[in-house]
Amino acid sequence: MNAPSNSTVLPRSIPEYLDQLRAALAGADPALVQDALYDAEEYLRSELSERPDTPEAEVIASVAGSYGAPHEVAEIYRDTEVRVQTALRAPKPVQRESALGKFFGVAADPRTYGALFYSILALATGIFYFTWVVVGLSLSAGFAVLVIGIPFVILFLGSVRVLSLVEGRIVEAMLGQRMPRRPLYSARGKGWMERIKDMFIDPRTWSTVLYMLAMLPLGILYFTLAVSLMTTALACIAAPVLLGFGAFDNWYVDGYWIGPFTLNNFEVSQGLGGWWEYPIVFAFGIALLFGTMHLMRGIGHLHGQFAKHLLVKSSQYA
Repeated sequence: MNAPSNSTVLPRSIPEYLDQLRAALAGADPALVQDALYDAEEYLRSELSERPDTPEAEVIASVAGSYGAPHEVAEIYRDTEVRVQTALRAPKPVQRESALGKFFGVAADPRTYGALFYSILALATGIFYFTWVVVGLSLSAGFAVLVIGIPFVILFLGSVRVLSLVEGRIVEAMLGQRMPRRPLYSARGKGWMERIKDMFIDPRTWSTVLYMLAMLPLGILYFTLAVSLMTTALACIAAPVLLGFGAFDNWYVDGYWIGPFTLNNFEVSQGLGGWWEYPIVFAFGIALLFGTMHLMRGIGHLHGQFAKHLLVKSSQYA
């Protein structure tokens, strides 16, 4: 690595190193900043533990020559992030100029299917997150008067942070929104009481709790929209085709469903009034199918922004 410039003041402690690294990463993705701070602190503390008799300033100075000065590490993370995102990013669908091309082209976008699957999965994750938080908060309030109250609430809030990291990985994998891949950085040189206090006053702790509570109504909404619209669209596409081939013959008698039995002398209704209705229903099903894909992709994009706002503490890196 290149030597730092004369105008750069080398850090003499871990907090100074991390502050300079945070400043050098100003304007970068908050998730990237969180990962860089966590990795740097892990490395610096491992170096200190291996040389306990060496002053911290000397260890930091030597690390600046091996691991890199803060501004050098920041550049490496920026470059690596661009390469990784380029390698992992799904190929962009072919850009189409016509309105019909853009409308039907949504089927070639991988983000569409990731968002659709996330919308269905969100019901299960939303129920789990909501139950975990409600039960955790209730027990924390109930145990508050007991000796185990404080340890329990600390463990509960810690578990919420772990779940936020898991949710972040799901959001990044399915919705394409860059999320943290490392736990939240916290100054480990502080005492236990001060770190516990920081956890309680940290806005991200409570924004994560809010996100998990909101996931239940959002999960119900996403699941309902995805399943109801997709099944309606597929039914409208399949029904005219099957009716046209007589697949539903003898399933209705005078408008009543009786099942696939053979009938001889009954008047049979085939579900649609006339053949001219078949193409209309089929076209409606196609339009609804691709319209639902656009809707799910839009919901996925908005939810990714929502998750980024609540699960990544962007104010920490301002």
